[in-house]
Parts: sequence; C-alpha cells; structure tokens
Amino acid sequence: MDNNNQEKKGFTYTYSAKEQAELKRIRDKYTAPTESEDNMARLRRLDASVTNTAQAAALVFGVLGALILGFGMSLIMTELDVMLRLNSELSMVIGLIVGIAGGILASLAYPIYNVIVKTKRKKLAPEIIRLTDELMK
Repeated sequence: MDNNNQEKKGFTYTYSAKEQAELKRIRDKYTAPTESEDNMARLRRLDASVTNTAQAAALVFGVLGALILGFGMSLIMTELDVMLRLNSELSMVIGLIVGIAGGILASLAYPIYNVIVKTKRKKLAPEIIRLTDELMK
C-alpha cells in the first residue's frame, strides 16, 4: 500500500533559474510570437542597428588607417625602400606622407562613429518612438 502511494506521487525535478531561462528561450523558438513580443523584437533590432552600423564603419576606418600608418612607418624605419628600389630620402618622404595620411584616417574613426549614430538615430527616431508608445500602453 505504501509502495502504491509512492507511484501516484511520482518523481518531480525542478530546474535551476539558469536552466529555466534556457528552457524558456528554446520554447519561445517554437511558439508563435504575440504582437507585443514581435514589436519588442523589432524595437531591439532597430536600436541595435544604430550602433552596429556605426561600429562597422568606425572599425573599417580605424583598421585601414592603422594599416596605412604602419606601411608608412615601415617605409621610414626598415629597408623596405631597398626592396621597392626607392631612394632612401624619397622613401622617407613617401613614408612620412603615407604615415600621416594613415594616422588621420585612423583618428577619424571615432568622429565617423558619432556622425553615423546621430544620423541613424534621427532617421529611426519616429519608428522607435511609435513602437515604444505601442508597447507602453
């Protein structure tokens, strides 16, 4: 009789908070989103697109500028002029000009980031405000 009582109760196991969150995330992939969840996802995507675009552009300018700066430094500090069959004085001048151009390009990365963020925020502001108004109701 006592054994029969245990079978009715069964075995229960509760997952930790971390596992619960993972279970919810997996379950959400297979359930149809409600309109408010869809709007929230769109809002997050729009907000992230502002900085993601700016970061990509700033990284391109920064890395390209650093590479150009490094090439200019290599012309000045190494014997790259011999491999390129340049006069050492000419390679010094070319290296200085190329290095300065690369430094300027690399230093423009942060201002370019700011300009792109400002422009994208201005462009996306009406849509983001509309979505937040809908979600806050």
